[in-house]
Amino acid sequence: MTINCKGQLIDLKSPKVMGILNITPDSFYGGSRFSDSKSVLKRTEAMLAEGATFIDIGAYSSRPGAAHVSEVEELGRIVPIIELLIKEFPLIQISIDTFRSKVAAECIQNGASLINDISAGLLDEQMLSTVAKLKVPYIMMHMKGDPKNMQSKTEYQNLINDIRKYFSERLRLAKDLGIVDIVIDPGFGFAKTLEQNYELLSNLELFRNIEHPLLVGVSRKSMIYKLLDKQPEEALNGTTALNMAALLKGANILRVHDVKEAVGCVKLAEQLKSEFIS
Repeated sequence: MTINCKGQLIDLKSPKVMGILNITPDSFYGGSRFSDSKSVLKRTEAMLAEGATFIDIGAYSSRPGAAHVSEVEELGRIVPIIELLIKEFPLIQISIDTFRSKVAAECIQNGASLINDISAGLLDEQMLSTVAKLKVPYIMMHMKGDPKNMQSKTEYQNLINDIRKYFSERLRLAKDLGIVDIVIDPGFGFAKTLEQNYELLSNLELFRNIEHPLLVGVSRKSMIYKLLDKQPEEALNGTTALNMAALLKGANILRVHDVKEAVGCVKLAEQLKSEFIS
């Protein structure tokens, strides 16, 4: 189970960690927000040293109620950061968190490696064809609606079956266009109630037979801190617990704010799984 990132085959049979770098003023967790070059370089260097395989850069907050960001502003925020990181860390694998095809294309042209799209191409009809032309790995996430209205769209006939059907349809379209390396993300926190998020996590193994790598992003989300009556800043312990559950149920990539702790989870989970096999 590999993906090709700028000529490097990355084997996801051993789970990998994706560190979050938000170039936004309003992401829900303040610890992931960075704007000036010095802090971006320092944070990226730390995440790479702690074991991150990918750095996921976002310039448009997808939290409920986040401010609209124009395409021009999104590009203005993100392209200089890519150029900065590529210059400082030539071997870095950068993931671009965007639902806009033009942003995706310009970021790849400037050195990014893969596209992470919260809408699986549904918010920009040119996204799938653009990714196909770029020939880069594509992370497609499950979401209903858009970030502004998704929390009013939490009705499902059957949560797991509906999400599996969604991926079946989006994967077919992507493959018909020639997209080869596809990762699926069930979208924790996107168009799902707190209870639905836990139903999804408890049934995560049911997505294994889709036969694509699985990304899980629960880091410091409200499904953790609201349940524990905490704030995002106090949700590291809960994040670590759920990351371990996700790994044991088949996650191939953990998208996180706290790389060191996630890498530790991966090591422990791999040891547990090796004991089961032996």
